[in-house]
Amino acid sequence: MLPALGSAQTLPVMTLSTLDGNDPAATVAELVLREAYRRLGRAVKVQRLPGERALMYANAGRTDGELYRKLGLERQYPNLVIVPVPLLTFELVIFSRGTSFTVNGWESLRPFTLGFVRGNKIAEENTRDMRVEPVPNLELAFNKLVMGRTDLVLSHRASGMAVVRRLKLEGITMLEPPLASFPAYHYVNIKHAALVPELTRVLRQMQADRTIERIQARHTTQ
Repeated sequence: MLPALGSAQTLPVMTLSTLDGNDPAATVAELVLREAYRRLGRAVKVQRLPGERALMYANAGRTDGELYRKLGLERQYPNLVIVPVPLLTFELVIFSRGTSFTVNGWESLRPFTLGFVRGNKIAEENTRDMRVEPVPNLELAFNKLVMGRTDLVLSHRASGMAVVRRLKLEGITMLEPPLASFPAYHYVNIKHAALVPELTRVLRQMQADRTIERIQARHTTQ
């Protein structure tokens, strides 16, 4: 029998790391996982950390897992075990302030200086040998764009749009098509591998009863 759900303090707590910042994608992942773990009689605490530290903590077992990341992360971080049900679709797009060009894959970015959050693995892997300005959070990336220190910002679509609105930035455009679109998954540290089958079952149940869809609709900016 599961513990009583009246007080989160009575539940075992899973501490999950993720990148620092106010990110709508992270909010969706957090809410989905709070509900999934609640159904398993556990609570969730999210620890926001700068850059690579979030992954390092999860891999080392200093946190219980990583909130959400792309497929295949376990090849670089072998102590992370994927829960094979996508939490959301991560769409990486380009934000510009006056720089206009035809987006034709990653190589079309080579003439420009690129800003993105340190620890954004897909951006890091695809911009090697380009001029890049990794930063601790997305707000700083956009501030550098406005000051002319970078030409472009690479970001999750909803996250970038949220920062533009929150900082009341003017003259920012989002270029199409997206650079990449891929599902994002929850990872647990290997010490919690026994939870993966139950988390998989619960997340599939949440897909079937449309809980995940409703959370995404409430918290993802169109």
